[in-house]
Amino acid sequence: MSISASVLRVGSRTIRFGPPKVMGIVNATTDSFSGDGLGEDTGRAVKTGVDMFAAGAEFVDIGGESTRPGADTVPTDEEIKRTAEIVRRLARRHPGRVSIDTMKAEVASVALEAGASIVNDVNGLRGEGMAEVIAEHDASVIIMHMQGTPKTMQKSPKYGDVVADISTFLEDRIAVAEKAGIRADRIMVDPGIGFGKNLDHNLEILTRLRELQSLGKTIAIGVSRKSFIGKITGNSIDDRLGGSLAAAVLAATNGANVIRAHDVPETVQALQVAWQIIQNG
Repeated sequence: MSISASVLRVGSRTIRFGPPKVMGIVNATTDSFSGDGLGEDTGRAVKTGVDMFAAGAEFVDIGGESTRPGADTVPTDEEIKRTAEIVRRLARRHPGRVSIDTMKAEVASVALEAGASIVNDVNGLRGEGMAEVIAEHDASVIIMHMQGTPKTMQKSPKYGDVVADISTFLEDRIAVAEKAGIRADRIMVDPGIGFGKNLDHNLEILTRLRELQSLGKTIAIGVSRKSFIGKITGNSIDDRLGGSLAAAVLAATNGANVIRAHDVPETVQALQVAWQIIQNG
């Protein structure tokens, strides 16, 4: 497996990459694309996160607004209500390992005050004040590429060269992040599989993922249960574990450092085995 960035700072910790890390996904939503939305069941969401850490997740990412294709925006106060207490309780148990998945600076600020150490921003720091909030808290960030918005992103996405276009976007957003005061070693990038991409785009990104190593940042990626797996296999969302694991292993082989996953135990095991086989080769 090819690792693009050897060091990442999260909170007070320095993470040195050998085997790829897994970031568990906890959706405190009612309309998650993956069918695992937990709504306002805070206790169940916290237990899910605790179980993910126990299964080997390095990070757990808490989201309170669905970013599935066609999703409507959630009011800021509702998103905070869904996520803040989950973040607080998980961060108390696992400091430096909790992420907030949000496009809104106010939601990010509340979560960082509650103990989150990472902001996973699918909007690529384009929201007003987001970069400044992250810098103020000396937090880490995942800068993701998305063409359009969740409401519009799957309406005939087009690119010249999908990987080159994504790389140019991420390079620009990295510059924005660093200018705002976010430290270089706290920045991750994500090409945004399924966010304004069709099947061919997604497959090309995964095939050419190592090209993003030229950015010099930790590469995060989410392939778990996504629609491109269904398009290839015909399987429904609740029957895409095999495809998710195959995509995760190949993404890691091609340079991904952090794999976002719904099925943490299986993904951790798949990556552990693949890493050992490749290291022995």
